[in-house]
Amino acid sequence: MKKYLLSLFALVLPLLTFAQDSEQSVDQIIDEKFGDATGWFVEAVFYQIPFTDTISVYWVLFPLILGAVYFTFYFNFINFRGFFTSVNIVRGKYDDIDHHESMIAAGDSTPGGDAIETIKIEGHDGEVSHFQALTAALSATVGLGNIAGVAIAVSIGGAGATFWMIIAGLLGMASKFVECTLGVKYRDIAEDGTVYGGPMYYLTKGLKSKGMGGLGKVLAVLFAIFVIGGSFGGGNMFQVNQAFQLVENITGGEQSFLHGYGWAFGLVMAILVGIVIIGGIKKIAKVTDKIVPFMVAIYVAAALFVIFAKYDMIGTAFSAIWNGAFSPEGIAGGAVGVLIQGFRRAAFSNEAGIGSASIAHSAVKTKYAASEGMVALLEPFIDTVVVCTMTALVLIITGFVDPLNPPANDAQAILLTSSAFESSISWFPYVLTVAVVLFAFSSMISWSYYGFQGWSFLFGRSKKAEYTYKVIFCIFVIVGAAASLGSVIGFSDAMVFAMMVPNMVGLILLAPKVKEELNKYMAAIKSRKA
Repeated sequence: MKKYLLSLFALVLPLLTFAQDSEQSVDQIIDEKFGDATGWFVEAVFYQIPFTDTISVYWVLFPLILGAVYFTFYFNFINFRGFFTSVNIVRGKYDDIDHHESMIAAGDSTPGGDAIETIKIEGHDGEVSHFQALTAALSATVGLGNIAGVAIAVSIGGAGATFWMIIAGLLGMASKFVECTLGVKYRDIAEDGTVYGGPMYYLTKGLKSKGMGGLGKVLAVLFAIFVIGGSFGGGNMFQVNQAFQLVENITGGEQSFLHGYGWAFGLVMAILVGIVIIGGIKKIAKVTDKIVPFMVAIYVAAALFVIFAKYDMIGTAFSAIWNGAFSPEGIAGGAVGVLIQGFRRAAFSNEAGIGSASIAHSAVKTKYAASEGMVALLEPFIDTVVVCTMTALVLIITGFVDPLNPPANDAQAILLTSSAFESSISWFPYVLTVAVVLFAFSSMISWSYYGFQGWSFLFGRSKKAEYTYKVIFCIFVIVGAAASLGSVIGFSDAMVFAMMVPNMVGLILLAPKVKEELNKYMAAIKSRKA
């Protein structure tokens, strides 16, 4: 295995060195050719429906928002009613009703197998705790979207965009509940106890149980292809590329000793990522359940420091958020434009309805599928309602919101957020740089797990297939840091949102199954109290 890794790195490094020496002409050629070949797909996924001369809306937002609203009503506002129950599950309050013996060889090891086997799966031990599953999924969503995405939203949409981000986060909790309950209900568990779960499995098994096996297989294959592409790009290359840009900027920009050595930064990150991901979800969970709470705590603590240092402006900031949400002045597109910015950035940040998080949550130790769905609904709350709102308040209070001069991209947006923190904490940009690198690292290791699940669904569960995927993933880490492949990253982001299409079809069709699981779990909690 080591020889295999070394030989692949030996092949890729000369190419990267050549790319550097030729002033990235190789980058530009690849970018142009790739863009020509895939532009139609990116345009289709990110097609904007024009409403007025100034307002255009991405069509992908409609299924995400409408789906979240539908699930909120269908499950009688589970995103609000179940909040404290969810907190208690993570705390371990109901562990006694979830205690069960491990059943070796439970589950069907072939994709698309008989759904009746899930009765056994619910009694299986699983691989990680509720808390670890939550942090593994959070590590893929809490990150650059919370830091950069919010800066773009409030710069373009003004303070009012924050209000709609919060609404989108609260609604997204219902979508996360549905997809993560299904992820556990229809997971496969191999003879060695390894869990295989996510939309690929609930689309095949769940829809087969409803007499729609053919549709389920087609949707599952599409999802698997999209999640692999998304893991290489949006969950890998984009993350390491943005992290390197910030590190390079903080160390001197074009005069930095790192300038032109993105491949070296990528190589170090690739080695660290490789060490973690070869250990599987247990190793990933052990890393994320330490990194994620630490990162979120540092970031929230700094945000609270800035907010309370200017406590006299808190009331004004909330007034600006409320007034700006409904009657914005001087904002392009008016109230609808502000709403779209808020919903768009929230969707990009928490991924509710995309289906990715259900893959990490599938590996949980539980016999009640709905218990993990309840845990998962905390995710958009932490990611969007708490962390995104903190970032927005810092930007508004410190005055770093300029709709006339919004950041052009995520790299500029991170620097805008960094400057807002620096205005109150002079040394915080250095801490933020470390946080962004950790955010990128944790996102990459979680997305590697998502992509591997799609890979194993398509190509089988052999060790050869596993290591092939993981080595390719590590190579993309190096390429992502060294290259400026805008078309590649654009295509990968499109694949992440393309995941929503097959997933949302499955979620709506399988919602009654989720209601059955919820009733079963809530009955168990009530009987315990009695």
